[in-house]
Amino acid sequence: MSNIVCFGEVLWDVFPTYKRIGGAPLNVALRLQSFNNDVTVISAVGEDSEGNEILSFMKHEGLSLEYIQKVNHPTGKVQVSLDDNGSASYIIVEGAAWDFIKFEDRMKSIVRNSDVFIFGSLINRNRVSHETLIKLLKRAPYKVLDINLRSPYYDTLILKELLQLTNFLKINEEEYIELFQLLNIEITNVETDFRVLSRIYNLDAICMTKGKDGAVLYYKKVFYHSKTIRVDVVDTVGAGDSFLAALLDGLLKNKPPQEALRYACVTGALVASKPGANSKVSNEEIKNSLEFINTN
Repeated sequence: MSNIVCFGEVLWDVFPTYKRIGGAPLNVALRLQSFNNDVTVISAVGEDSEGNEILSFMKHEGLSLEYIQKVNHPTGKVQVSLDDNGSASYIIVEGAAWDFIKFEDRMKSIVRNSDVFIFGSLINRNRVSHETLIKLLKRAPYKVLDINLRSPYYDTLILKELLQLTNFLKINEEEYIELFQLLNIEITNVETDFRVLSRIYNLDAICMTKGKDGAVLYYKKVFYHSKTIRVDVVDTVGAGDSFLAALLDGLLKNKPPQEALRYACVTGALVASKPGANSKVSNEEIKNSLEFINTN
């Protein structure tokens, strides 16, 4: 069992006709917990009914509330729109509770003793949470950055700062192009570009999801590629988060990287075939889908 800390936003994903509890760090944490890892979430909710609902949900799911702060700001919300293919776009309400995660000395120990510390780029849009994150990153043994380039909530200088403190970077195809443009790195081809980025920022690993085309992983100077399964997409919210959780779980359990990548691709696809970021995915579903992907 691995000891994992997830830092960042917990919030409500508000769809046109329903709402779901989410936020990338919480989505990753829940999926990692379902794989029998010991997971701690560091975040903040408001002193309101929406915050209380999130706390009740986390408690019901077996996640600790010890490092969830209650602050005098409204619990986070994201307005989610889906296109005809189920792909999501977002309006992220500003001034949310998770923008104001305050540093506490007691956080240092749990972060220092973690196997993996997972965070995203969105949490850096406010100075309070950003400063807390930087203090924790300097204490974490192994850092995983899941970039979320949600305009206008990112800054090139901050992205460079985060990359310099990161071991493992996860991106998608659109973020790959945008990130390299922001960093002023020439784009040639994925394998060359990942080697260049890895060398500049001393990264141990880079993983890129490619939607229906699977994913590519650059891990310990070796490239791995995986296809994925075809599904009828309901919505893509949280699919990348579950992908990351499954990939890290496999690598932490010393599965061969190729096997871990296939497992992650299947898990992400199954989540996209169901509504909401934290839909239930059984081990049997994953196993059956893996058998299919292995024969195609």
